[in-house]
Amino acid sequence: MLSVFAGFERDLIREREKPGLVAAKVRGVQLGRPATAQDKATEARALRAQGLTQRAIARELGMGSGSVSRILQ
Repeated sequence: MLSVFAGFERDLIREREKPGLVAAKVRGVQLGRPATAQDKATEARALRAQGLTQRAIARELGMGSGSVSRILQ
């Protein structure tokens, strides 16, 4: 019985959520996580040209070493 109520409540939440997301997109709000790695790509390449390691670049720019690795590939 509780699962029926939980499912019903989830459906109600979803019905309220969808129009809110559409309204946010109309207003121009960017949804989701910000893309920070590509914003720092030129800096990462410049630091690599100076001879820094991937870990040092990641530390310097405040991002993950995996992100630096993807940028430099």
